[in-house]
Amino acid sequence: MPKLLLLLLTLLVPALGQAAAIETKVVEYRQGDTRLVGYLAYPKDAKTPLPGVLVVHEWLGLNDYAKHRAEQLAELGYVAFAADIYGDGKIAADTKEAGMLAGSYKKDRALLRARVAAGLATLKAQPQVDPSKTAAIGYCFGGTAVLELARSGAEVAGVVSFHGGLDSPTPQDAKNIRAKVLALHGADDPYAPADQVAAFEQEMRGAGVDWQLLIYGGAVHGFSNPANGNNNSKGVAYNAKADRRSWLAMQQFFNELFHPAQQSP
Repeated sequence: MPKLLLLLLTLLVPALGQAAAIETKVVEYRQGDTRLVGYLAYPKDAKTPLPGVLVVHEWLGLNDYAKHRAEQLAELGYVAFAADIYGDGKIAADTKEAGMLAGSYKKDRALLRARVAAGLATLKAQPQVDPSKTAAIGYCFGGTAVLELARSGAEVAGVVSFHGGLDSPTPQDAKNIRAKVLALHGADDPYAPADQVAAFEQEMRGAGVDWQLLIYGGAVHGFSNPANGNNNSKGVAYNAKADRRSWLAMQQFFNELFHPAQQSP
């Protein structure tokens, strides 16, 4: 191999493996009279507006886990905004409170949609974002939230649900979906059992949505979060393979949405 070419490869390979340097900041915004406190992460040296990704938290609220996912997205070259659904940066003290908080929004889907829409609008308003290129991802409760965002007819290119609830009290709203939909699901998730999965498939199919459902064997609810431990018998547990595979599936999905010229035929 010529010495010049070898030198170029030596310089290039480490660069390709490095994550982008990022900036983060807290962003206050509102939905109606409610103060919301989100978390923005973006590549430090971006020269042009970038695709934006809304991140919606699990049932505990906007904690470090959701913020970390936003930072990971920024390292991939996206502008990521972790939304605050509960307001004032509220984080549940325990699972009992989390269940009450998440349950109240699942019962009031109109309010849930409004809170997620406020997050999307705030993301699109950031100067680092190309507002014509946005997506939303959510974990558990957040997965339900981004599917509701899609059902509302929001102008977003795609949504990704990580082990989210797939049910809908108004499945007819799927006719409003303009986004592509990717649902990443644990095969043994007791909180989204087979009948709920089947209903979701029928909902998407009946509305003619561009949708995908990837099911990970051996995975239960919460498979992407290491804090959930590894005891599947509890119904909520981390699964390293499902975590890795689902993150890669999301990246491929985003490449299709935002970088179609790079896709193989």
